[in-house]
Amino acid sequence: MRGDDQGQSGVFSYISAEQRVPQNHPLRPLRKMVDEALAELSPRLTKMYAKRGRPSIAPEKLLRALLLQVLYTVRSERQLMEQLDYNLLYRWFVGLNMDDPIWDVTVFTKNRERLLKGDIAQAFFQKVLEQARAQSLLSEEHFTVDGTLIEAWVAANPS
Repeated sequence: MRGDDQGQSGVFSYISAEQRVPQNHPLRPLRKMVDEALAELSPRLTKMYAKRGRPSIAPEKLLRALLLQVLYTVRSERQLMEQLDYNLLYRWFVGLNMDDPIWDVTVFTKNRERLLKGDIAQAFFQKVLEQARAQSLLSEEHFTVDGTLIEAWVAANPS
């Protein structure tokens, strides 16, 4: 019997993103490593932010998003924000609820710059790498990338 092709105007679900991500997905153990690294860096993160003023993007969420950008070779922060808007796996990894608004690209970039200037991003990636190395998750296998393909893609997609 043929099923109906009915449109859907709204979504309401009792199933969380946590339940949707398969237990054997490779991002699950990585998320644990990331959370451990962020817990270690928490005192340094606290020192970087003022006690008063407008709230910024949580640095933990920003760093998780940057890691996804690297892992999935998302070519721009604009594309990263687009992926965060509709990709459930990305939302889960970063720690965003389904109803959370996605950050403006310029706000994301400004907040990212703060972490880069404070050497937090480097410390974060180093801690995650150390954990991955300790668990023998890294490979010494070599691969090559054709830079002309990247240049051509950037020229065709200037955003």
